[in-house]
Amino acid sequence: MAAGARRQMTIFGGHWEPILIAAGCATLVAGAGGAVSTIGPWYKSLRKPTWQPPNWLFGPAWTLIFALITASGVIGWEATPNAASAAWLLSLFGINAIANFAWSYLFFSRRRPDWALLDIAPLWLSILALIVTLAFLAKIAALLMLPYLMWVSFAGYLNYVIVRLNAPFGASTEGR
Repeated sequence: MAAGARRQMTIFGGHWEPILIAAGCATLVAGAGGAVSTIGPWYKSLRKPTWQPPNWLFGPAWTLIFALITASGVIGWEATPNAASAAWLLSLFGINAIANFAWSYLFFSRRRPDWALLDIAPLWLSILALIVTLAFLAKIAALLMLPYLMWVSFAGYLNYVIVRLNAPFGASTEGR
């Protein structure tokens, strides 16, 4: 069987491994981020811009984004020509997952929107690296990552405004 035919994704043909692994990883990252993203008194006390989306929108938005990331990962993985390319792609997804979780942890658990803002750059760059890499493998996979890049761009600006409205952060503001 030719490598291209072997790697062609056929959901009903038994190539479930990439789907299950990608879905499992996305669920793990989303669940971990959600677990540390408590909307409690501290978060509610922050001054936020009037144009911030309502809190209920963030869950559905992230669910859609993680579904797109999963689809992009599966399509990209199936399109890799060899094990080295697959390893590179998976390492980029891993770096992205770490940066994604780090933002939630820094913002909500550590209560440091200023530190979370610093994490936006590596998070954004990791998404861009995925888009560029995926564009060489499967253009549709790269396109599926664009909403993620746009959302993180928007979230980065929102994070910046929250920092501007509420700074300084740290020991003197722990009880806020």
